[in-house]
Amino acid sequence: MKSYLAAAIQMNSLPDLKKNLVQAEDLIDLAVRQGAELVTLPENFSFLGDEAAKVAQADAIAQASEKFLKTMAQRFQVTILGGGFPVPVGNGKVYNIALLVDPAGHELVRYEKVHLFDVNVPDGNTYRESETVLAGMRVAPIYPSKELGNLGLSVCYDVRFPELYRQMSQLGAEVLFVPAAFTAYTGKDHWQVLLQARAIENTCYVIAPAQTGRHNALRQSHGHAMIVDPWGVILADAGDDIGVAIAEINPTRLEQVRRQMPSLQHRVFV
Repeated sequence: MKSYLAAAIQMNSLPDLKKNLVQAEDLIDLAVRQGAELVTLPENFSFLGDEAAKVAQADAIAQASEKFLKTMAQRFQVTILGGGFPVPVGNGKVYNIALLVDPAGHELVRYEKVHLFDVNVPDGNTYRESETVLAGMRVAPIYPSKELGNLGLSVCYDVRFPELYRQMSQLGAEVLFVPAAFTAYTGKDHWQVLLQARAIENTCYVIAPAQTGRHNALRQSHGHAMIVDPWGVILADAGDDIGVAIAEINPTRLEQVRRQMPSLQHRVFV
């Protein structure tokens, strides 16, 4: 693993596939021009809107999203994480897929979101992700990159389930991805502290691209795409606006924190 710059992209995706991909391409270009070698896109980067519309267009969204990720990785010669897009599984349902692609445009690993957001949020909105999404059944395999480190995948609501990340750290994870479309109401209180907790307890870097702003009449995202170091220090925060959070992923810092706080070696309960 070498030192490198990673980017957590912040988008305001809409129920418009073409517009979203144009926005994503512009932000990838911005990240690469700032030196990023690893670029991460948020959950629902290619489509964020009504669930029925998402399912109805799922075939087109899935094909366009995968092609886009592979094309962008090749064009810009970077590794790209597409943090979440629907892939049809039949019976009117989809998987929520995170896909990691290398600079040659080859798929490295994919992860089907395990924890689904079925929540009555106190702001009056109700979310029932399980009505249209089929839950994955496995922890994503850790992708061991010689240059970028051991990479672990998750999506959004997963961040509330520390056992998922503990399994990834036991498998050797050094960098954890948390692409999200966190709600504005829950995000203001929970987003930052959850990301810091996952980083601290697993002594890993956390890269969390995010959605921000209003997507339709009912849905608003918190923003604050972040990169957090293994000590829990926030290295970059995109704030509320569309943009990019960029920071260095440094193996020396990772080793230093794990030496100073060897909590992974002190676990009693497995």
